[in-house]
Amino acid sequence: MSLGRDIDPWGTNPGDAIDAALQAIETALAELLSSDPAYWHTSQKKDLLERLEKLQAQQAALQLRVLAEAGDIAEETGAKDASGWLRTELLVDKGVARSQIKLATSVAKYELVAAGLAEGVVSQDKARVLTQALDNLATDPAVSAEDLALAEKLLVDHATQLTANQLKIAGRRILVEVDPERFEAAEAKALQREEEHAARRTFFSSRDNGDGTIDLHARVSRAVGMRLRTILDSLAQPRKWSAEDKGRKAPYDRLLGQAFARVVETYDVDLLPRHGGHATTVFITMSVEDLRNDLGTAALGFDGEKITAAEARRLACNADLVPAVLGTNSEVLDLGRTARLAHPIQHRALRLRDQGCQAEDCDAPAAWTEAHHLTPWSEGGVTNLANMVLLCPSDHRRIHDADYAYERLPDGRIRVFRRT
Repeated sequence: MSLGRDIDPWGTNPGDAIDAALQAIETALAELLSSDPAYWHTSQKKDLLERLEKLQAQQAALQLRVLAEAGDIAEETGAKDASGWLRTELLVDKGVARSQIKLATSVAKYELVAAGLAEGVVSQDKARVLTQALDNLATDPAVSAEDLALAEKLLVDHATQLTANQLKIAGRRILVEVDPERFEAAEAKALQREEEHAARRTFFSSRDNGDGTIDLHARVSRAVGMRLRTILDSLAQPRKWSAEDKGRKAPYDRLLGQAFARVVETYDVDLLPRHGGHATTVFITMSVEDLRNDLGTAALGFDGEKITAAEARRLACNADLVPAVLGTNSEVLDLGRTARLAHPIQHRALRLRDQGCQAEDCDAPAAWTEAHHLTPWSEGGVTNLANMVLLCPSDHRRIHDADYAYERLPDGRIRVFRRT
């Protein structure tokens, strides 16, 4: 159906081709929606999702093309602009409506981007990235019309191979592809400006929720953020697979949070800068009776923050920590020794000896484990191989939980069980 030939510009055409086309689309969608995908073949689902992705891009192309020519709607309805009509009649949020009008105007300027949308090979998200990149290039006095045209062609080609986020990165480097000799130095300067901007906007803040948790909010450079995410993924993914192997489901964001906590808890404090003549140290304060009997709470630091005695013992296995043991009148009886992390060479020896988590029912490999002190520092335990075994983070936390007890089996493995 060719709508252009069937439409009478004077309004006398008896058949409304646009309405007929829309009705055909609506009928087809209604038929698809009446079918239950639970009964479809896998190949049918894949085919539908692939074709819908293309159709969504084409639908966006049509919508943006109409929005670019929608000035008469505002005139007829008295709206300030087409975005005002979208807001009042279609209940589209103000920001979204203006963003759509802006995108429609931008797409209309770039023929190849518009064609990619119409063909269904460029999604609306990618079109937004492309037009933003091209608009930025257009403001650069060093970029000629020929440079801009070539950049558009290259970016549209990239759009068929990259995600929207990957395309955004490619858009920042596209001038180097256009003319490496002319734009490589300019790219280096742009990257330097971006890194300086990231450094100025970097921050960290925390808020105590009063329920035993603290919310952290931070902004870092892309390079730092990607590095941190890679580290956390490397710690969280094995836990995810291990849980799935055992038939359990664990929210991945929770696993990432636990991975972040492990990075903090196991950081080598010897690498921290010294201040006031001493390396950063965590002080744990609790009564000698609670320390021995695994009861009560401990004060973390000097500000009165509380943790359980079991948590204090767990931290002693993985942090540079000084226990300040108090007598009945709160006098300091012993500032103890610093219970440091196992030395890297000890970790290697433990991995060779234990081969993995020593909990009876766990098969986590050595790379995922932490060193646990069998005799804790509260009972004179020392950091040596005879007093340490490897435990995965889950079992390490469980063995320090007051609700659980454990026993050493003849083969050296550890059986953890709930106290009765």
